Parts: sequence; structure tokens; C-alpha cells
Amino acid sequence: MNLRNAYWYFTSQLGDNFCDEVIQLGNSKQEKIGVTGGASDRVKKRKPGVNPNSVEKLLNKKELKSLKKQRDSNVVWLNDQWIYDELCPLIAMANQNAGWNFQYDYFEAIQFTKYKLNQFYDWHCDPFPDPYVNHSNPNFHGKIRKISAILQLSDPKDYKGGELEIQPRIHNDPSHVMQTKKHFKPRGSLIVFPSHLWHRVKPVTKGTRYSLVLWGLGYPFK
Repeated sequence: MNLRNAYWYFTSQLGDNFCDEVIQLGNSKQEKIGVTGGASDRVKKRKPGVNPNSVEKLLNKKELKSLKKQRDSNVVWLNDQWIYDELCPLIAMANQNAGWNFQYDYFEAIQFTKYKLNQFYDWHCDPFPDPYVNHSNPNFHGKIRKISAILQLSDPKDYKGGELEIQPRIHNDPSHVMQTKKHFKPRGSLIVFPSHLWHRVKPVTKGTRYSLVLWGLGYPFK
């Protein structure tokens, strides 16, 4: 898929009060280890129907070690409507302004992510290899992640490193890496991009970086 715009952004769109409230909410809940789709798939093959929130508890030592090479972060899952109310209209605007016009109709739970010292998330894309299979929930069944959004919650003065990079073409070609630092670094900035694009968060070298991640689901592209 050839894109005119690899991402669309809103710099400093959400204010300090909103960011502070989200961080306070996220820190009030018990955090979990951030897992990757590959880790989830391995657990589900052994134990079909497992709750995704329980995946981290079912990883063996080898799987956990492998996970830490790809992703090292802590997450909390949120479903508070006031957060959706702020982010979803901006995502819809980005989808239109960027010229993607993806058809999506449901948003997953919101991921509150903490990147502490030396934590990171290496190159990955957000969709799973196959559409969701959940016959009892039509909001998920047969759908894929089409559009991704990340909200920068931290003040850039409070941490170092942790840069978000997007790869709009071949994920292992460094000449195509797009630096989003200028657009995305200010607190309250939102960046929206097609979920199939490869991206990463580089290691945090000082402090803690907080962010929100949200995915819009729709039926596969035709």
C-alpha cells in the first residue's frame, strides 16, 4: 500500500490537565508486562480461549526471555469513555485529512504504557497475522487493526530517549525511517498512522515516558 502520508499528527493538542489525569488514572491501577502478538499466539495455541490479560502469567522462562528482547514495557488497560471522547474525533479527522479514509467501526481498550529506564519496544507492526476470531463479540470477530494512535503524555523534560520512529516502507531499511520527534515530542501530542506500518520506541535512557495507544478495528482491506 503506497501512502501519501505515513502519519498525521496534532502537536500539543491535549492539555496538561488531561495528561495529568490520565497518568494519575494509569498509575492507580496494577500494571502488567507488555506482551507482543507472538507471545499471545503461543499461549493461545497451548490454551485456547485464554484471557489476553492473563497471557503474561502463562509465559514460561524461555518465552519471557524472548519477549524481553523484543519488548520491555509495562501496561495498564483502560476503557474510560472520557478518554475515548477526546481521542476518537481526532483519529477520525486524521484518517480523513491524511487521505486514508479507512473504514473502521470499533476501538479496542486503551493501552496506558510506561517506558521506564532502559525499556523499549523494537520494530513491530500492530495487526495480528489473522483477523480476530471471537464469534460472541461482533465488535472484534473478523476484524483487524487498521488505524493506530499514540498520545504523548510525558513532558519531554522528564525523560530522555524513548523516541518513536516509523518505517513507512521496508521495515529493515534505515534510509526510510521517519523521525517523529519534532512533531510528537511535545506533551499532549497525538500521532495517528496506519496500523500496518512498522514502528518502534527506542530505549529510555533517563526518567519514565508515559503514553496512550489506541487501535481502530475494521474488516480486512478488499
